[in-house]
Amino acid sequence: MMSQDRTSFIASLIVLVTGVLWGFYWLPVRAMVDRGLPGGWGTIAATAVAALVLLPVAWRRRDEIRAAGPVALGSIAVGGAAFALYSIGLVYGRVAIIILLYFLTPVWSTLIARFVMGWHTPALRVVAIAVGILGLLVMLGAGGEVPMPRGAGEWLALVAGVLWAVGTTGIRAKSTLGPAPATFVFALGALLAAALTTPFFSGWPGDLAAQADAGLVAIALLAGAGWWGLSLCALMWATLRLDPARVGILMQTEVLVGALSAALLAGEHLAPLEIVGGALVVSAGVLEVWPVRRRRAQVASGR
Repeated sequence: MMSQDRTSFIASLIVLVTGVLWGFYWLPVRAMVDRGLPGGWGTIAATAVAALVLLPVAWRRRDEIRAAGPVALGSIAVGGAAFALYSIGLVYGRVAIIILLYFLTPVWSTLIARFVMGWHTPALRVVAIAVGILGLLVMLGAGGEVPMPRGAGEWLALVAGVLWAVGTTGIRAKSTLGPAPATFVFALGALLAAALTTPFFSGWPGDLAAQADAGLVAIALLAGAGWWGLSLCALMWATLRLDPARVGILMQTEVLVGALSAALLAGEHLAPLEIVGGALVVSAGVLEVWPVRRRRAQVASGR
């Protein structure tokens, strides 16, 4: 059996690697578009692969899934739906802006926790809300326009962040499902959301048999099994073993990697005010988890 320190180290490394990996997720999404799967069809393909890969495990753990209850299962599925909308948003918007809009989740999580769940809201989380909303306004108004999301991608990312906040609140309150079956339910929720959303933005991708070359199939398999399957299953395992503050801070690597990779590989550069707004959004994410971290540190030190 691994020691607590070793387990924490491995779990932290998994979260860090997952953040980096998802920072590059836009690459397979757009590669599938380039190879003939427009809009959200690539997301449908990837989530279908993930569900199929995880189906044998889910079947073996079907009693556990059945016992989880509708609220827990619904919350996990909503989380998957959030990821699906985020994935589709990467097709229609600039990568860094899409990621940052999605990472406004701490603002929505805090509001839901306070006004829906009735949970105590530390002062720093109120500050996090203000900082996050200020970052949103600065980022969206950087060009002198009214600070509103522009285009389908930005709206999808914003809605995805709200859905993720709803899903994670329910998961935190009700779910006891293990990582593998939870990832299966997550993938099903994502698949359903992608299937319902995609037709509103793009039509049927034509002759799939003619377009589905080996490269497209390989990308869909990699995105589904790698990103949606293995990485999310590992992340769910890791988050059960770490302080939420550490998870939240380590996952900020997704923002950095996504912004840098998009700038270097796709030529998507942020304006100075967009960078300022993005920094405020990231700061809101750190502030949202900081009270938890500090409180636990005080308990550990006996203060």
